[in-house]
Amino acid sequence: MASKLPLLLLLIAITCLSQFYRVSNSVIAPELTRDLGLTARQLGWAGSAFFFALFAVQVPVGMWFDRYGARRTVAALSVLAMLGALWIATASDAADLIGGRAVVGVGCAASFMSVVFLCSRWFEPAKLATALSWVFAASNIGTLAAATPLAWIAATAGWRNGFLGLAVVTVLVAVAFYAVVRDRPPDKPAPPARRENLGEIMRGLLEVWTTPGLVPVLAMHFFAYATMLTVLGVWGGPYLYDVYQLDAVQRGNVLLAMGVAQILGILAYGPMDRLLRSRKKVVLGGAALSVALLALLALLPRPPLALAVVLLTAFCFVCAFGTVIVAQGRALFPDRLSGRGVTTVNMAQCLGLTVLPAMVGYIVEAFGNGDLAYRVAFGVLGIGLILGASVYVRASDSATAHA
Repeated sequence: MASKLPLLLLLIAITCLSQFYRVSNSVIAPELTRDLGLTARQLGWAGSAFFFALFAVQVPVGMWFDRYGARRTVAALSVLAMLGALWIATASDAADLIGGRAVVGVGCAASFMSVVFLCSRWFEPAKLATALSWVFAASNIGTLAAATPLAWIAATAGWRNGFLGLAVVTVLVAVAFYAVVRDRPPDKPAPPARRENLGEIMRGLLEVWTTPGLVPVLAMHFFAYATMLTVLGVWGGPYLYDVYQLDAVQRGNVLLAMGVAQILGILAYGPMDRLLRSRKKVVLGGAALSVALLALLALLPRPPLALAVVLLTAFCFVCAFGTVIVAQGRALFPDRLSGRGVTTVNMAQCLGLTVLPAMVGYIVEAFGNGDLAYRVAFGVLGIGLILGASVYVRASDSATAHA
């Protein structure tokens, strides 16, 4: 384990940055709206732009993983994340914010899938879901930093200065990632590298896309993490401001609690597939609990703030089952297609993260930015999870106990 510690620490660092970038709009949404003159629809698109960019480049990222490795790919793309952070820091309108977040999205496009790609090589299959849960849980330090700490920075130094500092941190992490991380354990040398021609590339992609059992996994992955992050990372802050008039630090404290709940949820789900000897039961159980909590948020007219916070926090805990789906998706592909395989699975998540935050923006704007608007949004998100589960229920089960 000691030999794997530097790898794990750098994976945590690079994913912390991605987590911070993806959820940073939530706590400072009212300030962004004020300073840049945003509508609810534009705020929703700003939330989605990051994930649309992630989605758009997943196929080339997968090919770069298989050809050049995760180390080079992540380090190179992180330079774009730095440039996007600088663009956001100097934004003057909605177009700048959306464009900056799109560039950051490309820069973070390899971060999370590098965890799956590298851990699947450094950890035995029976321990993959647990290893992923460690990294993904720790990566949510970035989510926590984008709550109360970012709210405090925005209130004292300004959100623009916060993104300037983040650009510097991004460069430092990228340099360390390139210097320290290795794509394979030293006792597992890489096979001779060979450049694929266009026909071989397309045959590899076709083999991935026609893998038996892939569609049900993609259907659930489209909704699972995207639903949780739509609430935590994009619309949780505006909800607390529009319905309960909480200031930036108060919103940050609630989002901090929701982020901690997500971390605990990831850790709880990590070993559960081994305990139950089933990934399918874990995913369907998590989806059912998530739908139940969203239904309560949709049906209760402006619940007391304390109850709303409890429901939101509990939702972030029970909806943290996406790591199990990631491990299930990785198990579908051989090592030679692991890069394209894991990024194909990630495409479903990125597409969900592109669609759901923007869709909620349209709902909130259509229903007047009040309690009813958010109740409708919670209800629609719950229906989405039901749709994903109705397809996923046809998936063949897999568990690390059987790997």
